[in-house]
Amino acid sequence: QVQLVESGGGVVQVGESLKLSCKLSGRTLSRYAMGWFRQAPGKEREFVGAITWTGITSTMYADSVKGRFTITRDYVKTEMYLHMDSLQPEDTGVYVCAADLKQSNSTTAWQYWGQGTQVTVST
Repeated sequence: QVQLVESGGGVVQVGESLKLSCKLSGRTLSRYAMGWFRQAPGKEREFVGAITWTGITSTMYADSVKGRFTITRDYVKTEMYLHMDSLQPEDTGVYVCAADLKQSNSTTAWQYWGQGTQVTVST
């Protein structure tokens, strides 16, 4: 059974940076694609980005975060990270990590989910 635990959320000011972590346990990290999603109050969950390894590392991002967010992973620590720069109020939400054997930008395509960590960007 795959378990995912996020950490690193908090309150930051506009323009600041924050790094989220997602710890995967229960399976070999390299087998799984991992993704980040977020959900703002009153809105549906949306795709943020994902990372996978099929011989080379591959990443994909939502247009809203391209150039500001970067996803990396540490196979030794079995962790994935979301590096967020130039944060804006619209980035506020609960950030949730997910894992599946395949990478997708669809919220319904991922099998395993964490509980989420809150990110608040204040003006």
